[in-house]
Order: sequence, then C-alpha cells, then structure tokens
Amino acid sequence: MENSIIIQKQENIIELAIIQRIHEIRGVKVMLDFDLAEQYEVETKNLNLSVKRNLRRFPPDFMFQLTSDEWSNLRLQNETSSWGGTRYLPYAFTEQGIAMLSGLLNSNIAIDTNIKIMRAFVALRQYVLNYAELKHELDDFIRETHSKFDQNEMKFDALFNLFDEYIAYKKELEKPRNPIGFNVNRD
Repeated sequence: MENSIIIQKQENIIELAIIQRIHEIRGVKVMLDFDLAEQYEVETKNLNLSVKRNLRRFPPDFMFQLTSDEWSNLRLQNETSSWGGTRYLPYAFTEQGIAMLSGLLNSNIAIDTNIKIMRAFVALRQYVLNYAELKHELDDFIRETHSKFDQNEMKFDALFNLFDEYIAYKKELEKPRNPIGFNVNRD
C-alpha cells in the first residue's frame, strides 16, 4: 500500500514536470524539440533528424518551427538565457505530433515517456475544463447577485421616492395659510 502511494506521488511529480514544459504557441499547446529529446533521452539533433526523415508524418498542425519572435518571447516568459543554447529555432510539437513521434522512437523509454506525456496533456486539458466550469459557476453567481442587488436597488429607489414625496407633502402642510373669511379694511 505504501509503495503504491510513493509510486503515485512520483508519477504526479513527473506529470507536473512535463506540464511545466507545455507551452501555448499560436493558440495551441506544444512541447519543444529539446524538451522532448530530454524526456526521450536522445539528442535533439537525432530527434529532429528522425522527424526530417519522416516529414510526411508531421503536417503543420502536428509540428512547426518557431519564428525568431516566438522564440525570444518564449525565452522572456520563461526567463531563460540567450547565452549558449540552440543554434537553430526549435520545433514545436502538438499533442498529435508527439503521438506521431511514438511511432518513430520505438524504444521502451520512448513508449513510457509518450504515455507520461499523453497523461500530462490529458491532465492539463482536465484542469482547463475544471477552470472553465468553475469560472462559469462564478459568473452565474455574480450575475445572480447583481440581479438581486438590482432588484433591491429598485426597492430602495421606490422607498426614497416615497420619502421625498412625504417630505414635499409635509412642507406643503407647513406653509402659512390664508385666513378663511372676508377681509374688512378698517381704514
């Protein structure tokens, strides 16, 4: 029992480490070639070489090369140094592209890594769905609260109008009246 808990915690840590390497570029979730190569325990150039030999498997919605602006923005977001590092702009692989990689890299490490990466994408997607559901519930609550507030505000407005009318009526009553009857001038 205790071993299974330890294994589960280790898997959660690995999944979290993978999730931290998933970026959103061009509106899609991707992993970069060097992060994938590290996960698969191969060199980046060998991973990219395998991909280039099988380009037909990687249409633009599976894999694309980052532009220099995208790469510099990503480095700024992640506070990585521009010193050293890659000589070429990295390739970004979508979830489908990563699944396609599993057919190219057919080692036990690649298979196990691919399973972990797919689970990380699923966990990330579930997180986003849960967040969206929570946001929807919060928006409903705010809308409901504003609606009730607006209804109470209308009641207060009506009450204040009644007070204003009452005060105007009281002022009208307090005005001096003209005496009733005839005025006789005694001059």
